Amino acid sequence: MYILGIETSCDETSISVLKDGKEILSNIISSQIDIHKEYGGVVPEIASRHHIKNISYILDEALEKAKIKIKDIDYIAVTYAPGLIGALLVGISFAKGLSYSHNIPIIPVHHIKGHIYASFLEYDIRAPFISLVVSGGHTNIVYIDENHKFYNIGSTLDDAVGESYDKVARVLNLGYPGGPIIDKMAKLGKNVISIPEPKVEGYDFSFSGIKTSVINYVNKMNMKKEEFSKEDLATSFQKKVVDILCKKVIVAAKEKKVNQIIIAGGVAANSELRSELTNRAKKENINVFYPSLKLCTDNAAMIAAAGYYKLKYQNDIFADLNLNGIASLNIEKD
Repeated sequence: MYILGIETSCDETSISVLKDGKEILSNIISSQIDIHKEYGGVVPEIASRHHIKNISYILDEALEKAKIKIKDIDYIAVTYAPGLIGALLVGISFAKGLSYSHNIPIIPVHHIKGHIYASFLEYDIRAPFISLVVSGGHTNIVYIDENHKFYNIGSTLDDAVGESYDKVARVLNLGYPGGPIIDKMAKLGKNVISIPEPKVEGYDFSFSGIKTSVINYVNKMNMKKEEFSKEDLATSFQKKVVDILCKKVIVAAKEKKVNQIIIAGGVAANSELRSELTNRAKKENINVFYPSLKLCTDNAAMIAAAGYYKLKYQNDIFADLNLNGIASLNIEKD
């Protein structure tokens, strides 16, 4: 089975060919990070225009690298939500065109499910398990049962963790995207700046207060014209965020009686989160899985993988050529 994955939810144009749900024959990614750096974040209109400009070339490269023709493709898996509306429409419209032209069924894929299934491309994982979803727009704890049914048991009440990294980096004039920069700086500093922990019950998160605490600290030091260590602030910020994420997801795994945790999303690339969660989970006999760095960011291979498992475990998954009736997230609130 050959599945063509298409991902255009934000600022990466990506097309992949996946064989039998596991073997990545190609995974071409065209990133726009350098374009959007000038603006300190993604500009939706610019992102959409570059998707339109690049997507047909990305398809040709993906098929050429996979050494197959479009007529060999059995299904098209395309991201339909969440994301930038204009960017999503480019991918969906392109998928519809291919479907019309070559009579290939479309599988609509939820972007976050794609991130979760990224680890399935590299590890032998069997449900049930818990996933910690951490990205620029999402922070969730999701329980996936043995039938691959998704239950959202915790969400952020305000800022997503990746968004908080970007905002802290902006305050410190570190550049964009903030996550990799702060992660690197945190290795050089000390955890000596006090940052209060939000009082949020259950498995929900709140990072707005942490972000505000950092901003207030910077403003206070600037008003007093006192120097401070950006490295120490990066370390203190990251330690607090990672501690909160680790504590909550391990408690969730123990409550659901599962011994597997998958870190999913762009922030899954964070070195502190990877090592700290792995070490803490090991003490509880819980295994932690996270995708390689190339599969942490948005890519089409994860969308194709999610399409494969949707095909395997669910019925009535196909969209018509107008993509009607696919707006629901298919993630239930526990």
